[in-house]
Amino acid sequence: MKDHRARKRFGQHFLIDGNVVTRIVAAINPQQGDHIVEIGPGLGVLTEALLSCVPELDAVELDRDIIPKLAERCGKLGSLTIHEADALQFDFMALAGDKRPLRIVGNLPYNISTPLMFHLIESSQVISDMHFMLQKEVVNRLAAQPGNKDYGRLSVMMQFHCQVDSLFDVPPESFDPPPKVNSAVVRLIPYSEPPVKVNDVKILEKVVTQAFSQRRKTIRNTLKPLLSAEQMEKLGIDPVRRAETLSLSEFAELSNLVG
Repeated sequence: MKDHRARKRFGQHFLIDGNVVTRIVAAINPQQGDHIVEIGPGLGVLTEALLSCVPELDAVELDRDIIPKLAERCGKLGSLTIHEADALQFDFMALAGDKRPLRIVGNLPYNISTPLMFHLIESSQVISDMHFMLQKEVVNRLAAQPGNKDYGRLSVMMQFHCQVDSLFDVPPESFDPPPKVNSAVVRLIPYSEPPVKVNDVKILEKVVTQAFSQRRKTIRNTLKPLLSAEQMEKLGIDPVRRAETLSLSEFAELSNLVG
């Protein structure tokens, strides 16, 4: 396995720390009968641990050169189905044909983590939970609350779709090659019913994106194309506030007014 060099264009940083693998598997708590889907299994260190807990696993891997090595290492441990595909384009709904909800797992490349999470949200009705290794900065943004410097569009939209639990940090030396940033593991559990009522999710996305487009400006200015200051005041929302102070429920109220 040592002969495979991590590829920069795939954002590869292979997990090599057995203790971290153990902690991730404990957080996932895989059960017999679970339909686990691993994104970017790489050389299979986490795949191997998961297949010791469940009899079958689907893996989505883009690097065709790594697939034979993954199959060699893990193919005999259980029923491993490897899909050579770009996870950003992959149809996760197609894996849920047997009606079992998917449990998604992955050490995600930093350069695609945010668009990939939004891609997965499109299939959230067939996903029970997701456990990801991400750049710590991204996990901070996912879990951030109003008033925090990390709070932004990603925080609001992912918290609308999922319960977000930041689990634990992972240092650079847990990977080969070591990334230049710290990592963290996060759990995302899609809501069957969103925590706030929104008439149109697309309008919510538009309002949130517009509000955070110029963070230092007040929502009176950033949301001017969509709402007047008077409309905001009628909701009890002060138009001189900045987007980073608004809660998810306040964004929902604003979007429902636009819609």
